[in-house]
Amino acid sequence: MRRILAAVVTMAAGLLLGGAAMPLTAQAHDDQGGFDPPSLAWGTCDDPRLQQLGAECGFVPVPLDYVRPGGAKIEIAVSRIKHTSPEKDYQGVMLTNPGGPGGSGLVYPLLSQFVPDGVGADYDWIGFDPRGVGSSKPALSCDVNYAGYNRPYYVPETPTLEKTWLDRTKAYARDCDRAGGALLDHLKTTDNVADMESIRRALGAKQINFYGFSYGTYLAQVYATQHPDRVRRMVLDGNVDPRRVWYGANLDQEAAFDQNINTYFGWLAQHDATYHLGKTANVVRAKYYTTQQKLRTAPAAGKIGPDEWTDIFTSAGYYVFGWADVATAFSTWVNSGDASGLLGLYAAPGGASADNSYAIYLATSCTDTQWPQNWSTWKRDAWSIHAKHPFGAWSNTWFNAPCRNWAAEPGTAVRVDGAKTPSVLLINETNDAATPYAGALEVRKRFPRSVLVEGVGGTTHAGSLNGVACVDNTIASYLHDGTLPARGKADHSDKQCDPVPVPDPTAAKAKTAASITRADLQHLIGR
Repeated sequence: MRRILAAVVTMAAGLLLGGAAMPLTAQAHDDQGGFDPPSLAWGTCDDPRLQQLGAECGFVPVPLDYVRPGGAKIEIAVSRIKHTSPEKDYQGVMLTNPGGPGGSGLVYPLLSQFVPDGVGADYDWIGFDPRGVGSSKPALSCDVNYAGYNRPYYVPETPTLEKTWLDRTKAYARDCDRAGGALLDHLKTTDNVADMESIRRALGAKQINFYGFSYGTYLAQVYATQHPDRVRRMVLDGNVDPRRVWYGANLDQEAAFDQNINTYFGWLAQHDATYHLGKTANVVRAKYYTTQQKLRTAPAAGKIGPDEWTDIFTSAGYYVFGWADVATAFSTWVNSGDASGLLGLYAAPGGASADNSYAIYLATSCTDTQWPQNWSTWKRDAWSIHAKHPFGAWSNTWFNAPCRNWAAEPGTAVRVDGAKTPSVLLINETNDAATPYAGALEVRKRFPRSVLVEGVGGTTHAGSLNGVACVDNTIASYLHDGTLPARGKADHSDKQCDPVPVPDPTAAKAKTAASITRADLQHLIGR
């Protein structure tokens, strides 16, 4: 799930309404092997946004393998923005995760600035780079040139194209085996959950609060299953379906992204006066695919071929935030031959940082559970979906195909069970393509004290705290004192809100003097 890359309910019995987190009771699942990390030594953060907010940064040493806690250690990079409210209002630590798997979370404590009514100030907001990611040590990188310009066409219309992609994905898996070494065997979700426990212990917290997006919701589901007594409050936005980890989840995405891109084509048609791409969705769609085919023989600026074209538009299937930028790039290329917008949206790839996110995405996804090993299964499913939903079926298939040849031994997915977990706030837009809405309903079933807020009709993935008052005020109330909407009996959302609004290309851009703006948050979400 490329960026697989949040949750809600009335007060659970025993959950404090305010103040410090409740005492820890029984340890339901001790996966630390007796490991007890040292207290965190805080220092200066490198990120200027974190510096601006007075954040602190440090490292938590953890075992590479919790079965051997006395063996080799790795380091988890952690950040903190401390609470600024009076001590009587302090509500404990709030761990955050951006999704992925593979997303860097160090800067995510800036979420605290966007919780309405200053409620974010009641918590210590904790960001961390999961093992192998970003500033954590070591960080995995396999092939910095893998996502380079003008790659072979995603859709394997010929045996040669199919073999080329099979060879490429097999080679990437081999490169990760060479680069990852022993680390590659210890990058499962359960390893990340164990690291969260180490972070909790290093912070001296008896319980955690948690705010997670996308894959971060699955991380929370597994944490809550294994450590229900250590959960205080959780906000889960863009919910992973625990039944579909991970091959099935990607099949679900492929149809959903095609539907969302058609919604986007309809929006472009509504704004034909601005973008001049066609007055109907069908006309815009035809222009998209005609242009894609032209790029096969004549890449834009010699760099943007059909794959880069697909990848640029995939962002529009995830979020409405970049709709106008993609539209401008589309329009200027088609109508004037100017490729600068396309190059800006698919900047020169390469570098260990960009490859790191992809490598960890695979390292976790490929080993959480077994993927089909028979290529005929992948091929049958991809062609079947492509026949009805051609936008991203093959791009997503090749994105995940290294899992067929992944060197690390796969595990068994944890059976998610939230029966003992206190209240959880779930958030999902109806047409979220990355984490389809059916997954949110399934999480709601498994967490009987959860409440689901639905952004009705929306297509944005994991976009809370972006100014939709109905959603954001619900989050603030929950984080303030645990208050949540009433949970209904039907298999349905418990509160309905407007979605994240689509942009208006004719509106004047608002000016702000704020140093940390909502654009910073949108950049993180739509990274």
